[in-house]
Amino acid sequence: MINGLGILGWGVGGIEAEAVMLGQPVYMLIPEVVGFCLSGKLADGATATDLVLKVTQMLREHGVVGKFVEFFGPGLADMPLANRATIANMAPEYGATVGFFPVDEQTIRYLRQTGRPEELVEAVEWYYKEQGLWLDTTTQPVYSSELELDLSTIVPALAGPKRPQDRIDLTAMQETWNRDLVETFGHTEPLSSEVTYEGETFDLEDGDVVIAAITSCTNTSNPSVMIGAGLLAKHAVAKGLTRKPWVKTSLAPGSKVVTDYLEQAELTPYLEKLGFHTVGYGCTTCIGNSGPLPDEIAAGVEHQDLVVTSVLSGNRNFEGRISPHVKANYLASPPLVVAYALAGTVDIDFDTDPIGTDPGGNPVMLSDIWPSATEIAEVVGTSVETEQFTTEYGNVFEGSDEWKAIATSEGDLYEWNEDSTYVQEPPFFEGLSQDVAPIAPITGARVLVKVGDSVTTDHISPAGNIAEDAPAGRFLLAKGVAKKDFNSYGSRRGNDRVMTRGTFANIRVRNQLAPGTEGGWTTDFTTGEVTSIYEASLNYRAAGTPLVVLAGIDYGMGSSRDWAAKGTFLLGVKAVIAKSFERIHRSNLIGMGVLPLTFAPGDDADALGLDGTEMFSVEVDDSVVPRQDIPVVATKADGTEVRFTTTCRLDTPVEVQYYRNGGILHTVLLRMARED
Repeated sequence: MINGLGILGWGVGGIEAEAVMLGQPVYMLIPEVVGFCLSGKLADGATATDLVLKVTQMLREHGVVGKFVEFFGPGLADMPLANRATIANMAPEYGATVGFFPVDEQTIRYLRQTGRPEELVEAVEWYYKEQGLWLDTTTQPVYSSELELDLSTIVPALAGPKRPQDRIDLTAMQETWNRDLVETFGHTEPLSSEVTYEGETFDLEDGDVVIAAITSCTNTSNPSVMIGAGLLAKHAVAKGLTRKPWVKTSLAPGSKVVTDYLEQAELTPYLEKLGFHTVGYGCTTCIGNSGPLPDEIAAGVEHQDLVVTSVLSGNRNFEGRISPHVKANYLASPPLVVAYALAGTVDIDFDTDPIGTDPGGNPVMLSDIWPSATEIAEVVGTSVETEQFTTEYGNVFEGSDEWKAIATSEGDLYEWNEDSTYVQEPPFFEGLSQDVAPIAPITGARVLVKVGDSVTTDHISPAGNIAEDAPAGRFLLAKGVAKKDFNSYGSRRGNDRVMTRGTFANIRVRNQLAPGTEGGWTTDFTTGEVTSIYEASLNYRAAGTPLVVLAGIDYGMGSSRDWAAKGTFLLGVKAVIAKSFERIHRSNLIGMGVLPLTFAPGDDADALGLDGTEMFSVEVDDSVVPRQDIPVVATKADGTEVRFTTTCRLDTPVEVQYYRNGGILHTVLLRMARED
């Protein structure tokens, strides 16, 4: 988000961050810089969310993994900082290392609006101008490549049902949904279940929206879209509209300032009238923290295996992330989230179908309640005040009374509690020695997981619901934890016993070694049986068999989740061979001593005739250098050998050192031990 302010910064994986805290620098190759020229202005009815979904679609198509993106052009002149931050914050979704905006008058306006001292604001402007870093519209930088977008062409849109880059014009949503229902989800005819909930009986159908969440993210710190959602709610209430009874609604503002200006604008009661009560200010639905669906709704979904949907204003909608009962998830602006809560289904054309009826039985169209850009701007102008920012952020680091009351321990070393199901000492450094063994070939390896394209870190290490019958769920039950107290994988990431069992346990993982299954299943070649990935890994470990993963394009896209690499390591995986990697996950794998390899252009597992039943040997040794060609031999059951060449994705000499030492943290600890 800070890149929207002209402050260059980017995310690293948690593993690298831990190493940095122990004094290890971050190394990287100098990136390509992609220029993104913006012109024109957003049309009435289009939002910052609609813009960022278009930008995400374009940049994913262009390919910007490992690259910087810099936005420039005449369209910046009238683009407020909140919109810039919305675009910058979605860099992980479009794959770039950063999405950077220059410093200009909009930056200064934002600093003043948010209560920065005037002497600081003046210093910022003076410094950037003197250093030649102030936006200069008279010169054209030279970029590695360029894209262009006319902001006036942006129209309302959603993205889904599984990835942020799969943008859909709002006008095409119904048609796209009906096609996806058949082609993606396999329902040739719409299905329904009769449900009775809170005194009402209704048919729950494919396409019904069961979660509508204005969820905490950059979108929900943007005054224009949040005021827009409040005004739409106000107009809907005035027309007598209500949300459908099967829709679970929530509001998680991006900051308490949002609550302040919604209340200042007197819009909170209208949002609450439609069920959008404030539930908190941290990650909620977007990370899988929406909580379970009501039992009656969940039972209706399960009865016919319905493809119900969620509509949320977050950044990520990957499979299995939002709710175990929701297969189709769509990103949308906060006003559209409210609209879909009213409609109750994505199987609707808002241009021709009414969103509801008023008390007199008259149809109400979405256009009847959609606020104009002028109306939104007027309310923003009278309700967003500098004092809100200075009040809410003046003491932001003090914490609440509840936070201050939490008991803590003293001392330099953490006091491990063997009975804790939340925090345990991880086994990452077992057997660590100052005598580092040379890099050796990986021989006799078996495939633990074989997957296709766009496998996310959510697939690899889910953050949401822990299933009762999953290895992690069974572990918690055995520890005396009741199902209602399972919480989520994300909340238990301090316990490797839970997280290792949860690796590849996403309910939507389709491991090609266990055809016809979804979830954390594989064929265990020590027994020939289909079993959980975790249980198979135990058998391989007992047999001394190293493991590999075969994958497609953009392996590890999405959240920068360090447990996607930590769990992979703890399962016994020694190498991942993919068509391409997302930046942070590749780095995290190296950080845990797992070797990332990419197929040669035109190659992949299927093109090479590899089905995952082969034995693999990776011919890497201690002479390895960055991006070296690494031969791999896959031996089939009949003795036939498939030989192919991969690229070693140890991209720098430092990464070679990390891999030799067993990972970045191992490198840091070895250095510290030698210094002592």
